[in-house]
Amino acid sequence: MSQRKFVLQVFLFLTMLVGVSSCSLKRIIRTKNITYLNSDSVANKVARRLDIYAPRKKGAPADVFIFIHGGSWNSGTKSLYSFLGNRMARKGILTAIIEYPLSPEAQFQQMASASAKAVQWVKNNINQYGGNPDRIFVSGHSAGGQLAAIIAIRPEYFDSLSMPNPVKGLILIDAAGLDMYGYLKEEKLEASHPFLRTFSTHEDIWKQASPLYFLHANMPPMYILMGEKTYPSIEKSTAKFVAALKEKQANYTYQVLKGKKHKAMITQFLYSKNPRYRQIIEFMQRVK
Repeated sequence: MSQRKFVLQVFLFLTMLVGVSSCSLKRIIRTKNITYLNSDSVANKVARRLDIYAPRKKGAPADVFIFIHGGSWNSGTKSLYSFLGNRMARKGILTAIIEYPLSPEAQFQQMASASAKAVQWVKNNINQYGGNPDRIFVSGHSAGGQLAAIIAIRPEYFDSLSMPNPVKGLILIDAAGLDMYGYLKEEKLEASHPFLRTFSTHEDIWKQASPLYFLHANMPPMYILMGEKTYPSIEKSTAKFVAALKEKQANYTYQVLKGKKHKAMITQFLYSKNPRYRQIIEFMQRVK
């Protein structure tokens, strides 16, 4: 390795370290493994939990950011995203990272229902942690983006909980499955494929899982991020989703991040000074 390249790598490492260190000076309060959905032995359901990362400050209640992780609907854990909770809280945003049932033990309906119940729990309890229950923003990456979108857009999920939709804004980070119907129709997957264990082999269920087909006038404002080099299926479904939003004159912001692949769309948040933090927070602040 040349000395110039070595010096450059050291400089970049120290720059990132300074960014992380300066952010870490702002202390936060972490409360982990809070049960939002109790176990049910009769239905063979385990308890579901969430983690809260709260700014350690007094004053006005903080805006609330709920994050739903990705993982192709069959993998991933909330603990993998503690970095996101830590960094958002240090920037003044109370953050909840949730878990939800995964395939093959659950299909998308159970995942979405659990996600909605997590939002309900946050709405009812977040004031105890310094959050504003009237300022709840829901976000998700990849499969988590589909779940975030479906509960924020389709009224059925919060109607079933006998509550108005509490989602103030929706933040999608390289969301998968915005048009699951179109994708599965086109791919013609084998019945044993993991996606068909999640979404079944019934086309009407595929459509029920697709936020694209449930857009309406009363949707929350949206901030949609997509990687320029993401998967073709995500690029295609996002393009259709954004075109439909434009047609409905919805309140949304759409940004394509140059050179970013699918995984990098979430790992970029490891860097505390990533400009996406500022952009997301500015979007939240614009929503009245």
